[in-house]
Parts: sequence; C-alpha cells; structure tokens
Amino acid sequence: MLEDYVVIDLEMTGLHVKQDKILEAGAVRVRGGKAAGVYSALLRPGIRLTEEIAALTGITNEMADCGRDPEEAMAEFFAFLGDDVLVGQNIMFDYSFLKQWAVNHRFSFERAAADTLKLARKFLPKEEKKDLASLCAYFGVERRNAHRALDDAWETWQIFEKLKAQYGGEAEEAFKPKPLSCHVKRQTPATERQKAYLRRYASHFKLVVPEGLDGMTRSEVSRLVDRWISVYGKLPET
Repeated sequence: MLEDYVVIDLEMTGLHVKQDKILEAGAVRVRGGKAAGVYSALLRPGIRLTEEIAALTGITNEMADCGRDPEEAMAEFFAFLGDDVLVGQNIMFDYSFLKQWAVNHRFSFERAAADTLKLARKFLPKEEKKDLASLCAYFGVERRNAHRALDDAWETWQIFEKLKAQYGGEAEEAFKPKPLSCHVKRQTPATERQKAYLRRYASHFKLVVPEGLDGMTRSEVSRLVDRWISVYGKLPET
C-alpha cells in the first residue's frame, strides 16, 4: 500500500495549459502515511486575474502582484517533489501544467500518481458528488480556505488516507500509482521583434499593452496580434 508520496495542488489563472499560468503551488510530503513537510508559494503570474479566478480563490491582483518570482518558486517546488509518487484530486489537470513548465524549461518530468477523484468514483455511491468540497463533507474532513493550494493539498491527503483505510484492504490494487501521460509542446518566449510590433500596434490604435508582455510566448503574442488585426485592421506601413 502506498505510504510515501507527495500530495500536490495548484491554482491557475485559468483552465488552459497553453495560455494560463500557475498562480499558487502547494504540496504535502507524506512518509508512512503521516505529514512530514509542506510547501506553499504564491506566484506572480504577470497577468491580471479575472474576477472569476479572484472570487474562486480569494487571491486578489494585489496579492498576486506581491507573489514570488515564478522561476525561483517553481524551482523550489520541483525540488520539494523530488522523485516521489504524486497524489492529487484530478491529478492530470495539475500534472499538465507541471509538465508544460518542465518542457518549457527543458527538463524531464515523468511521474506515477494516485488520483483521489478516480478512487472516489470507483468506491463511493454514484449519487455522491466527487469534487473536493463534497469529499471533505463525505469523509468529515474540515474544509478551510477553499481553492488555496496548500489547504486543498492538505485536505486531499486526508481524503486519500481515509479512502485507503476504508477500501484499501479489499482493493489494494486500485491504490497503486499509475504512470501519468501528457504530451505538450515547448512554448518559446516571444521575440523582441514580436514585442516591438505589438507595442507599435497598441500605440497606433490606442490599445493597452498587456501586463506581463515580457513573459508571453511567441504563440500568445501571435494570437493577440491576430485578434487585434481582425478587429482594427493591419498596422499602416511606414
């Protein structure tokens, strides 16, 4: 039975791995089924948060602006994970963002994991909801600071241990970690030429240059310019 692992949870600026950013990372290191360490970092995403994300997480733009440098924080986060097996609620969603980060930074990140969502779907009655809040209510786990990464990771750890205790004896195979598979392409940073053109375009049509332009990828800048051209037309030749 899985006893040593790391539970992870990420909060993002949105749902799309190719265009959204990691906003917060949280993890609980578990040894012998007991919590043995935690990691938590709020990242500075370089883009404005939508009202929906701010309402969901409780993280304001002011808080995000004071977050840590993403490069530094994520380097620490991957170091905290080490080579451990991962556990998470709907783990593939978080893993896809970690995999994209790893590919962008040219290092390998292949893991096996156990997913509390899949386990809940296997063992709990069909009529029971399987989101994290519902699982907390079902198993009597106190829910605090919903959609904050470390709190969600802490609650996911408790749910995983309760699932193990209740169902592991009769179905040990279900709790064995399975390899995760996620194929993403490397996102390259926008070129200086791209950024200069976007700034000229914004100046000519009196548009707002997006915050975090220096951290945007080539494809992100291209998509934004294409959207602007579809509305305002091409930049006049000089």
